[in-house]
Amino acid sequence: MIGQVAAVTSRIRVGSGGVMLPNHAPLMVAERFKVLEALFPGRIDLGLGRAPGTDPVTSYALRARQDPRGGDEFLERFQELLLLEHGGFPEGHPFRTVRAVPSDVALSPIWLLGSRGYSAVACRGLGLGFAFAHHFADYDAASAMRSYRERFKPTPLLAQPHAILATAAIAADSDAEAERIAASAQLHYVRRAKGEYLPLESPEAAAAYPYTAADRERMTCQRARLAVGSALTVKDRLLVLAEATQANEIMITTMVFDHGARRHSYELLAEAFALPG
Repeated sequence: MIGQVAAVTSRIRVGSGGVMLPNHAPLMVAERFKVLEALFPGRIDLGLGRAPGTDPVTSYALRARQDPRGGDEFLERFQELLLLEHGGFPEGHPFRTVRAVPSDVALSPIWLLGSRGYSAVACRGLGLGFAFAHHFADYDAASAMRSYRERFKPTPLLAQPHAILATAAIAADSDAEAERIAASAQLHYVRRAKGEYLPLESPEAAAAYPYTAADRERMTCQRARLAVGSALTVKDRLLVLAEATQANEIMITTMVFDHGARRHSYELLAEAFALPG
């Protein structure tokens, strides 16, 4: 999908959000992103995740033919990825002569994705960009992102800290219309909390869903992480969030059933923030 999006655009950066590194061989990740970087120079980002990113059975299926590793699989595989890119495997190591191709293309910039404090700690020590998943994280976004920034250690990979806040927002022509179409997202969050990974429902189906008291409590908690309203209402909410987290960038995800309404939400926010184009 990164290649498909990059092929029909010319200016925007396109990245993964993300590659769950414990599920994949580092050499495969390196080569795929090097090819993307060669095809679309300077526009590709490699977002890496620590968690499986799925349920245990699917995670096992993804890893079943890979050698099991002990300890923190992410850190081991991440080190392997860097050594494949920059060299450094010791004499006698079986990977010392392995080259990720195309070898004359640098790996895309690396971002560590996170929804807890651990990822912020790892990022600041490894000298990586940090992207925080505020749209589903229970951990405090401001705490994680400020910790990353305040204790960041420059490395050859990144000289200055750079943090992206990923958050959920739904905009419409009025607050009332935004509330109506946001019902789909709220039902989705309720179902995910129960382990039900189903397609997004229409606002009408979401309104008719038999919510329990526990469901409504979950909706209230999730609503604190979801900005809903007119473009100006959402903009004000996002600016407050950006100031609190000191984010360099905000990345918005909009879960709306109707494609036209979803696109219109992005258009309204692009206009509100005076984005070019």
